[in-house]
Amino acid sequence: MRSAPVSGLLPLLLGLRLLLGGGAAAQYSSDLCNWKGSGLTHESHRKDVEQVYLRCSEGSIEWMYPTGALIVNLRPNISPASYKHLTVCIKPFKDSAGANIYLEKTGELKLLVRDGDRSPSRVYCFGYDQGGLFVEATPQQDISRKITGFQYELMSKGIAADLHTASAPCRPCSDTEVLLAVCTSDFVIRGSIQNVTNEAEEQESIIHVGVSKLYRQKSKVFQLTGESGNWRGQIKTLLECGVKPGDGDFLFTGRMHFGEARLGCAPRFKDFQRMYKEAKDKGLNPCEIGPD
Repeated sequence: MRSAPVSGLLPLLLGLRLLLGGGAAAQYSSDLCNWKGSGLTHESHRKDVEQVYLRCSEGSIEWMYPTGALIVNLRPNISPASYKHLTVCIKPFKDSAGANIYLEKTGELKLLVRDGDRSPSRVYCFGYDQGGLFVEATPQQDISRKITGFQYELMSKGIAADLHTASAPCRPCSDTEVLLAVCTSDFVIRGSIQNVTNEAEEQESIIHVGVSKLYRQKSKVFQLTGESGNWRGQIKTLLECGVKPGDGDFLFTGRMHFGEARLGCAPRFKDFQRMYKEAKDKGLNPCEIGPD
């Protein structure tokens, strides 16, 4: 990321400091997880800078007719001492437009998402202690069709590293990694690959999975379908991993990220049975799960 030009931004930030010093009231989200507002409600004496306070680990911002700026304060209901262990990820809406999104810390701004960036499914992550979100509307001839919006998630730095690892993202998991994934993943299922849909624009593959046994799921991604009573669901992974349909069962594990199941470790089921039995015989398995 690079430092942003200060023209137009520092006056807004300085205006905000003066505003806060004067004890002006802050604007709060109606449900503390999601905020939806309009730039048309700004008043001139408020310097066109609006504060938003959110206290959940996930939610969304939707800013219609963006004018001026927003400062988004994410304050999850955990001990402030734990904030340094958090990673913040944001995912802009597909048609988000009308504002730049910056990281702001002690008056320094770094561009995070440029207005007009149409990178599909792009997720931007940063350490909680790197700064807060500053959203500034860009000059527009017509704001009537502009909506700036994004989803946000807060997670531990370890989970974020699992989801966004830059080194060898398609590397097969070791036995130890598989056994830990079984204990810590948001979903754990036994199933087969029914089909794979490749989305070149988004650089992702969607794995259509037929489920033969559901061990655990955090969200209802895998559901009963049709009169046959079969469980099915979809898991996303990187296109570069080259997943293809094939015979045999796998143990699928992974994380939920912005409402989607993301693939973690996925050994063939017979290999999982072997590694689970070996670890159990040695008393080394980190948690109990029926491997059959």
